[in-house]
Amino acid sequence: MAAANTDEAVVLDRREGPYGEAVLRRRGPHLEIIANGTFLMDTSDGRSERLLVDAALDALPAGRDGASVLIGGLGVGFSLARAASRPRWARIDVVERERAVIDWHRAGHFAAHTAGALDDPRVRLIHADLLAYLRTPPAPRPAAGPPAGGYDALCLDIDNGPDWTVTDNNGSLYSPSGLDDCRELLRPGGVLAVWSAQPSAAFEAALRGAGYSGVRTLEVPVSRGVPDVVHIAVKA
Repeated sequence: MAAANTDEAVVLDRREGPYGEAVLRRRGPHLEIIANGTFLMDTSDGRSERLLVDAALDALPAGRDGASVLIGGLGVGFSLARAASRPRWARIDVVERERAVIDWHRAGHFAAHTAGALDDPRVRLIHADLLAYLRTPPAPRPAAGPPAGGYDALCLDIDNGPDWTVTDNNGSLYSPSGLDDCRELLRPGGVLAVWSAQPSAAFEAALRGAGYSGVRTLEVPVSRGVPDVVHIAVKA
């Protein structure tokens, strides 16, 4: 996610859905996604979204090839494209709850940023609410549920961070029960990576309290305001 610029915005599409209004806008050379009245992300940068995937991969145990990753939130596709560019990921599942966002990708609006990643045979795009998906019983591919052995990494970017959610019910993801759900879906030594528009000491403490190890926060400076961050934690 990135800060919006100041050029005049042009609405390309507007949808009403079960989670509120979803809007696709063009502002200058960039595209923006507005969810439920909240600026969510644009195509102006992408460094922190790429870091979300890179940091999770780097934190995995050495020698763990054929790894699987769940990306929570398709967005403009920066994280997906980064994952698809790394051959170490053998399975890339992307969960997106907004049908509008999936349709915008299928229509090619973000093709310049995804570099054909949606056609990668390792990629499975799942239309579902992430919170419900985390609680879905494991199932073999190509069923709709998580893999039976769990994931090696969860890279979650569905809000502007644990302290700035798009919808109120998303807050449960960052609660003790939500962090337990994430931990249960990870293989031993698996990595939880969470994007945020600002650091959160409270979320770091929540991760430690939920039994994760190696908790740390990686920062990406932005042109104005506090840095974007990626929270990293490991299932012991």
